[in-house]
Amino acid sequence: MNLLPPSRFFPPAETADVEGLIGFGGELSPECLLDAYSHGIFPWPISDAKATVAWWSPDPRAIIELDRFHVPRRLRRTCRSGRFHVTRDQDFAGVIRGCATAPDRTGGTWLTGQMIGAYIRLHELGHAHSVEVWHKGELAGGTYGVSIGGLFAAESKFYRLRDASKVALVHLVEHLDRRGYSLFDIQQFTPHTAQFGAIEIPRRQYLARLADALTRPVTFEDE
Repeated sequence: MNLLPPSRFFPPAETADVEGLIGFGGELSPECLLDAYSHGIFPWPISDAKATVAWWSPDPRAIIELDRFHVPRRLRRTCRSGRFHVTRDQDFAGVIRGCATAPDRTGGTWLTGQMIGAYIRLHELGHAHSVEVWHKGELAGGTYGVSIGGLFAAESKFYRLRDASKVALVHLVEHLDRRGYSLFDIQQFTPHTAQFGAIEIPRRQYLARLADALTRPVTFEDE
């Protein structure tokens, strides 16, 4: 049984093909993006035609359970060392642009100028948030994602100094847990995310948890 209301812009997530593809085209307006995330769908341009936006809802879906997040011992020492200074929502544009231009992303990022502008607009409306990691006053890494109710959909992260993106992830997960979020979506399972406790769940289970998360009166900002 589908617990989510019909989308204004997309077919049901269950209609995705075996690779999770829903379809192509459409807008990157705030209304369209929020509708997509509220129905288990996210945009990701295809690699050979980055100007064309593709919409996805993979099955299975990767998440991290906030109360089972694993921090490797060495990383925990780094977080406590005082080497980095961590902030939230202080330089969203710097973080998303860093995700597109960091040395390991040059030429291979899915973050087009159109995508960057769309997420900056979501941030201005209070629906997208960032964690910044600073070293000696310079942005060393960070992460960002979309927040709706008790859902936080992580989008991307970057680093310019070793461990900076991992420190951002640790801070983000701890913050989401304190604020009462119930669903931390990371979209795809990889060996990198596995070290932090990422798991895969069936799309139908993800959509049921999404429906519950959207009802939760959660805010990203500290009160």
